[in-house]
Amino acid sequence: MAMTTTTWLLDADPALRWQVERDILHAPEHVWRATRERVATEGFGAALLAAQDPDGRWDGGAHFPGDFFGTAEAEQPGQPWTATSWSLNQLREWGVDPAALGDTAERLGRHCRWEYEDMPFWGGEVDVCINAFTLANGAWLGADVSRLVDWFPAHRLDDGGWNCEAEEGDSVRSSFHSTLNAVRGMLSYELSTGDASLRPARHSGEEYLLRRQLMFRESTGDVVGDFVTEFVYPGRYRYSALAALDHFREASLTEGTVPDPRIGAAVELVRAARQTDGTWLQGTPLRGRIWFPVDVAEGESSRWLTLIGTRVLDWADDQLTRSTETA
Repeated sequence: MAMTTTTWLLDADPALRWQVERDILHAPEHVWRATRERVATEGFGAALLAAQDPDGRWDGGAHFPGDFFGTAEAEQPGQPWTATSWSLNQLREWGVDPAALGDTAERLGRHCRWEYEDMPFWGGEVDVCINAFTLANGAWLGADVSRLVDWFPAHRLDDGGWNCEAEEGDSVRSSFHSTLNAVRGMLSYELSTGDASLRPARHSGEEYLLRRQLMFRESTGDVVGDFVTEFVYPGRYRYSALAALDHFREASLTEGTVPDPRIGAAVELVRAARQTDGTWLQGTPLRGRIWFPVDVAEGESSRWLTLIGTRVLDWADDQLTRSTETA
């Protein structure tokens, strides 16, 4: 990566900068950890923490703001991204120390319930993506997510993955979106707790994606949808080849395994999207209410996508080099 691009990446919010230091520059641990500690007190992390309601929620609701349903906003495309589950996702992914949230887990246990059948927050509900977020966020904050640890293996479909529509009886086939969210949630749970009991279920979901080379329909070989090639930050729940590769990178580093060769087509897709200056361009942002912008407008060079794209290619290319040297 050119020095000018590296300098541009470092001139960023601490939520992004510490990951550049760790994943791209391979700075000493004390360097990136010092930057990571700033996320709770500066920039994006501090602003989102300040938006928390006194009862522990964000915007008065679990997955949707408390004032959302029955309004004109609810009739518009997209959805708000400001409620509790989305806000916790952002804070966790930005690397905020859970200690900065104090007794949030306990307050949410008392005051926050899902919009679906008024179910208790830390027990999750029936949507696999929501449950994946809750598993990851609860493990991060030290909440009791034992129900969800049992839920994922029990709700895996016969093809190895998950689908948010399965609970309504609308599908018996897994979804790229749902399956990626599920495996990411299970990996985050393992990293937070050290409990590897969900690895078999996670590996099953990863195999579902790998059989399709992270991109294609198994039945026809066609690209499964335009979303595969549309890279956007924040991606929220949305699947893309880049988001999938970022998960497989983290899983590989966690388990000390080499990349599966079936990721090759997705790697080349990500490589082809890199601009001549080493950056990746922002796609079409997902519609809906946000707390504040954390990335650039569509078509502009995105620091977040450049961080993710660079670390994915560095990992894939490094492993390829190692394989060649040992062959």
